[in-house]
Amino acid sequence: MAGAILVFQPVVMAVGSPFAGRLSDRIEPRIVASAGMALTAAGLFLLAFLHGNTALEFVIADLILLGLGFALFSSPNTNAVMSSVEKRFYGVAAGTLGTMRLTGQMLSMGIAMLIFAVHIGHTQITPEYFPVLLKSTRSAFILFGILCSGGVFASLVRGKVHLEH
Repeated sequence: MAGAILVFQPVVMAVGSPFAGRLSDRIEPRIVASAGMALTAAGLFLLAFLHGNTALEFVIADLILLGLGFALFSSPNTNAVMSSVEKRFYGVAAGTLGTMRLTGQMLSMGIAMLIFAVHIGHTQITPEYFPVLLKSTRSAFILFGILCSGGVFASLVRGKVHLEH
């Protein structure tokens, strides 16, 4: 059941990414990517409201929002990066983009584990620790929402890809 619920986010991302990529060909990729980052930040902030009795519909709706946010960010961001380099540097740009993506994932996981370690410590998570686990996840989602909000502004200030004629 959990797997069926968690699949909503990547499915929405897979379906939405091609549309977001085409949209970023028509309008400035930084605008589309920034909108996606804003939706992702909103989705992360909403996850901070999870509790033991959160409705499944809330979780699914939030995962759909996150999938849409990731879709709107990923393709236009890649478009902007790849459009900013000469063809002979496509390999380097793609490699750098992949490295940055993986570095961000590793850093995020490290931060999440640090938050869990500070809140929970070195103990097995049993039902008596569920409130502390929820407090940890709330802290993580708020922090990542704040970082993602900063990313909206970083995305907005980058240069234009589509030069006006």
